[in-house]
Amino acid sequence: MVQTLESGRSAAQREAWEEAWKTLTEADREEALSPADLELLADAAWWTARPDESVDALERAFNRYEAAEMPLEAARVAVLLAYLAARRLAGSVANGWRARAVRLLEEQPESTVHASLKVMDVYEAITRRDLDEGIALAEKALEVARRTGNRDAESQAQVFKGYAMLARGDWMEGLALIDEATSVALSGEAGLRSASDVYCVTISACRDVGDFRRAGEWTEEADRWMNRHSVGGYSGVCRVHRAELKRLRGNWNEAEQEALSACQELERYHMLDGVGHGQYEVGEIRLHMGDLVGAEAAFNMAYEHGVVPQPGLALLMLARGRADEAARALDLVLADPDPGLAADLLARARLLPAQVEVALARRDAATARAATEELERLAEGYQRPAFEAMALTARGAVLLGEGDHAAAIRELTRAGRVWREIGFPYEGARARVLLGEAYLGAGNESQARMELGAATSVFEKLGAELDLRRVDEIVSKMDSPTAERTRVTKTFMFTDIVTSTDLVGVLGDSAWESLLAWHDRELRAAFAAHRGVEVSHTGDGFFVAFDRGLDAVEAAVSIQRRLADHRREHGFAPSVRIGLHTDEATIDVNDYRGLGVHRAARVSAAAEGDEIVVSAAALEAAEVVRFPVSEGRDVELKGIEGAVRIHTIDWKATASA
Repeated sequence: MVQTLESGRSAAQREAWEEAWKTLTEADREEALSPADLELLADAAWWTARPDESVDALERAFNRYEAAEMPLEAARVAVLLAYLAARRLAGSVANGWRARAVRLLEEQPESTVHASLKVMDVYEAITRRDLDEGIALAEKALEVARRTGNRDAESQAQVFKGYAMLARGDWMEGLALIDEATSVALSGEAGLRSASDVYCVTISACRDVGDFRRAGEWTEEADRWMNRHSVGGYSGVCRVHRAELKRLRGNWNEAEQEALSACQELERYHMLDGVGHGQYEVGEIRLHMGDLVGAEAAFNMAYEHGVVPQPGLALLMLARGRADEAARALDLVLADPDPGLAADLLARARLLPAQVEVALARRDAATARAATEELERLAEGYQRPAFEAMALTARGAVLLGEGDHAAAIRELTRAGRVWREIGFPYEGARARVLLGEAYLGAGNESQARMELGAATSVFEKLGAELDLRRVDEIVSKMDSPTAERTRVTKTFMFTDIVTSTDLVGVLGDSAWESLLAWHDRELRAAFAAHRGVEVSHTGDGFFVAFDRGLDAVEAAVSIQRRLADHRREHGFAPSVRIGLHTDEATIDVNDYRGLGVHRAARVSAAAEGDEIVVSAAALEAAEVVRFPVSEGRDVELKGIEGAVRIHTIDWKATASA
């Protein structure tokens, strides 16, 4: 027994954890271990990925310390058991162990254990998002930790304080505190458990604020620290963030394996929310690689474990052609227009680029612009390169959609430079695709091919199948015999169901789908009867082109009258707004692009429910209109420089001969 126990103690001292686990377990079978040796056994179990056995050993150590009337030692173990329970979201268990620690410390003088208990209070306050209280408690914990010489509690209290300050919006001071706490933890001044937890908070904080360079630097330090202490992995959600870093650096296969391994480990440690984050990361990687079925399965697993799988799930919907569903999904998670915490604002920064992409696919220029402007405010406020690159890419995409190719080239060139500086190859290549399209729109085909070729090289190395298909489509159009991009003048119509999101909630999915199918049939019949060509369908609206302005007006009146007849005969029909504008646009296969299309969309946005609004240009193109037309009024349309004159057509009035 003595020889085996000494071997186990020696192995633990050398941090040979697997050897320590085996020998101490054997010694424990031969004769009951002392509470101090049970703590060594718990450490060996923890660092060899046996969390249940670790907790069991700690509980036995607590009982033996208490039986031996050693209240400080028993309280120290109780605080650790409370913290471990809180980390696996077992709140009642955590409260029970904390109460036992408080009872044991009631008549004891101030000690290192009191400092650890105060850190537990800090963690609990931050978990329930009471940041001000968390910061105040952290300051008290720091005072006690420094008085009692508890370096573990000091580094933990400081990193939690920094995280809370960052989440509250004091991000520069918060990051400075986090850096200091992490340097203490990883320099050997703190124990293994607290150092590991401090690093986990650090990498989470860096990710939240978009400072991936700082996260990478601390990860390199943590790797060296773990090698020194024979710690063979990253427990907790920080391992998922490590997988995210690998993905962003372009190491997709490694990232997927890291994330899957993290999920297995987190399940052993009973950290189910961490499993959800890990599965979400797997879904992101599979989506980028074109494995839509695998991505969906991972996103569903993330949701089952309590993690909202956005924006990945919305982008998966978009890849499958379900842009309206994607938009509704993002609207749901972005429903709060004024988040109360900086942490919520930073979470929005990861959703907004997807909202821009989905909105542009639906030709919803207003939403794309609003999301871009919010991203720009975040980038300005937090001054992190990743946020700057996101905002520049979004702005370039919006300008490209509006047909302002020169401005798009300027913004996307800057975006590509920032993405390259921070070493994110995939995001940089996507910006280059947009830049290639902007050069193509500006008539510089040779430069467009260079950008698209550079992007293709990156996508091929990464295995980004969806993006390779997109580039192939662009190049195929350039190489086709009909690839010459011509300018045409058309009268463009945009239709939109007013408050469609509210209607879905009132009617329910089934009734809404039936109503939408009827709406689509009626509007398409009106387009066909008046020689309109459907360009795109967004789910609750249409984009249609007409050669003649008069046909567009007649079609619009026909639509409103069909809806009114149904409303009168059946009691209900959706309220639709219609906008008409005549302008030049670039024809691109079966699509139209340019500022003229953007103007038409904004004219439609100026209409109310059941209205037909026409621009002065559309009215002039129609020449003779058989219905009363209001006096013109000049309006400022969002995203359009200068006032635009619009009119309203009284479609309810009797038509003149």
